[in-house]
Amino acid sequence: MMWIVIGVLAGAVMPVQTVANTRLSRSTGTPLSSSLISFLVGTLTLACALMLLNHGEMGLANALGGPWWMWLGGLLGVVALTGNILMFPRLGAVQTVVLPIAGQILMGLIIDHAGLFHSLQSPITVSRAVGAAIVMAGVLLTVMSGAGRRGSVASGDKGDTGDTRLSAWAWRGFGVLCGVLFASQAAINGHLGQVIAGPIAAALVSFSVGLGALIVLNVLQRWRPRATAPEGEKNPWWMWIGGALGAAYVLLNALLVPQIGTGLTVVAVLSGLMAGSVVVERVRGQEISPRQLVGLVLIFAGVMVVDVL
Repeated sequence: MMWIVIGVLAGAVMPVQTVANTRLSRSTGTPLSSSLISFLVGTLTLACALMLLNHGEMGLANALGGPWWMWLGGLLGVVALTGNILMFPRLGAVQTVVLPIAGQILMGLIIDHAGLFHSLQSPITVSRAVGAAIVMAGVLLTVMSGAGRRGSVASGDKGDTGDTRLSAWAWRGFGVLCGVLFASQAAINGHLGQVIAGPIAAALVSFSVGLGALIVLNVLQRWRPRATAPEGEKNPWWMWIGGALGAAYVLLNALLVPQIGTGLTVVAVLSGLMAGSVVVERVRGQEISPRQLVGLVLIFAGVMVVDVL
């Protein structure tokens, strides 16, 4: 029971991470600069964890000569994390959570069926296909329930994020794509962890690659380190913790899988993700409609069918 509670807490931190990183981007000036700071904090957190738990062992020599895609996990994480920062003010916490879930489920089935990224091949069964269909129905219900309140783009946030002239449905499609990237990153890092000294070392490599890419992107953007509070506001302390929360999420998942298995870990973490997104929406003053709650229940049920049954 304790491990399941830890899984729920691990999932619950992710909507909070998105809130922290989104608020940080208002002070740093750009989503990419916020992602840079988040990856830097996460990299330092994972480095400390590696020193404590793995005694600094990385085993990178074992990865030399491996497939080129083993090093792409961090780049995929950069796109997905920055995407969350962009989506949050436009779509809200609930949709920012559930849309990537749809992408993760769909891409996860494809990865397992084809054995991509040297993963264990597991053909799509009828029950898994039905579970994925239930997830998609829940996502669609959740999205449609929130569409009327937010319109094409959250107009109240345009001053902070810029009017991208993309419809809400384009952003929702991007949310599903972020889930595809998250699933691919997990599979890539899983293989990397088998090659080197385990999941913590793989996560550190992933964060380090992402950090390097973000440094280059921010240099090209000519961003200068800054954290200027928006007019009339103060910089809250919690806007700096996004990277640590992301690192904690990776570490807790690495600890949970050996204890309770992948399927139960996914269900526990997903429960926390959805509960956390509902709490964040309520704190932000947004209402959660009954249809959205039904959609969340459907998503939960579908994931159980895909990953447990």
